[in-house]
Amino acid sequence: MKDFVPVYVPVGVPTFHMESAQDQFTRSAALLRRVDGDFVCPDEMLLGVDQLRDYLAPLQPDLIVFQNLTFANAAYMSEVLRRFDCPVLLWTLREPVIDGGRLRLNSLTGAYSAANALRSFGDRPFAYVFGAPEEERVVSAVSACVAAARVKKAMRGLRMAAVGHTPQGFGFGRALDSELMHTFGVELEAIEARELIDMAKACSDEDCADYLEKTRCATCGLEKTPSKNQLDHARLYKAYTDYVRGHRIGALASRCWPDFFTAFGTPVCTVLSLLNDEGVAAACEADIYGALSMWIGMQLSGEPVFFGDPVSLDEGENTVTFWHCGAAACSLARHDTGAVVGVHPNRKIGPAMDFGCEAFPEATVFRIGREPDGSFRFFLLEGEALDKPKQFTGTSIVVRTDSPCRDVVERSVKDGFEPHFVVIRGRHAAALERLAEMFGFEICKY
Repeated sequence: MKDFVPVYVPVGVPTFHMESAQDQFTRSAALLRRVDGDFVCPDEMLLGVDQLRDYLAPLQPDLIVFQNLTFANAAYMSEVLRRFDCPVLLWTLREPVIDGGRLRLNSLTGAYSAANALRSFGDRPFAYVFGAPEEERVVSAVSACVAAARVKKAMRGLRMAAVGHTPQGFGFGRALDSELMHTFGVELEAIEARELIDMAKACSDEDCADYLEKTRCATCGLEKTPSKNQLDHARLYKAYTDYVRGHRIGALASRCWPDFFTAFGTPVCTVLSLLNDEGVAAACEADIYGALSMWIGMQLSGEPVFFGDPVSLDEGENTVTFWHCGAAACSLARHDTGAVVGVHPNRKIGPAMDFGCEAFPEATVFRIGREPDGSFRFFLLEGEALDKPKQFTGTSIVVRTDSPCRDVVERSVKDGFEPHFVVIRGRHAAALERLAEMFGFEICKY
């Protein structure tokens, strides 16, 4: 993402032990630059409010790491808060020496002053970490905040599309354009499914030949699909691609059944699969917040994510199986099978993806949940994606959860979460927690 600006704000006063403060400043700046090369760091410690003002004047930060090198009163944080409304990580340093002599830094008391100012300025949310620059918990906290702030900034440039409406009884996936803009900074546009179907029908065999070839290269067994359905898939693939490119869409939620079976005769599943591999977060059943959850997962992991329903649990293996009809990205397929093409499990029409997903040793299950009162919450669960074959017709992934799987299922059902979840490669709960805090959302960690 362009123009992301994380800023280091190391404050203090010159009446403490400057040699210790300088050492902490040097080590802290080095850590921040290792975490993210874009960090803006001052050339020297900021030991007065006037010096702080001069440093901040030309900046437009997207994240501030505010550190008390020594004690500093609330005027320093207040100066930051009156200028900027961006995410803040408050970092307290460990006292370097306890020997019965001079208190060298008193960073912790400064943190209390800074946090009190944060609360006074409208109770601004902030992240907090205590420790020396070399401590792993500090490195992890800084990394999580940077990742979350990057996603939050990128959201303000995201354009999403709602392709058609959710089916009857799937209202949990609906979203208002004003709500998405106000809460997340995301622009939402809408197009009817029939418009894309009409665009697809207007494509000649020659128009869509390249799209058919791209599908053949990305999948296994497409030749088993009737030639008419292959060509109709390619037409649909071209129509979606043209729309996505022409409207600069980064994520979409598409209606799928029954329209693409009844009005077009070919499912949209494989089109969504291929879009996901091209970096466009594409959810089925017109689930807008599912698509946004996918997009966030893709930003954090840098690769496609799995989207599906929790359909089975095995207490013996402590696993939950996530499944969906056949829209998983081809790149998620097991290497021994490849991205197999089959038919939709209910309608028996292809092409739809039909494979088990590859294993990865660390996994995060995530969902943006919307409450009936319009507030939002994050579902978070970590574990491991196991080396398992396809579990049912369609696409599936089996996750061994860190927590007891039955407890996870029983609690999340009782908590009323939506039935679509995202499985992300890697452990991203810390970054997602920080992102939730930046938005002021409830965190539901299972």
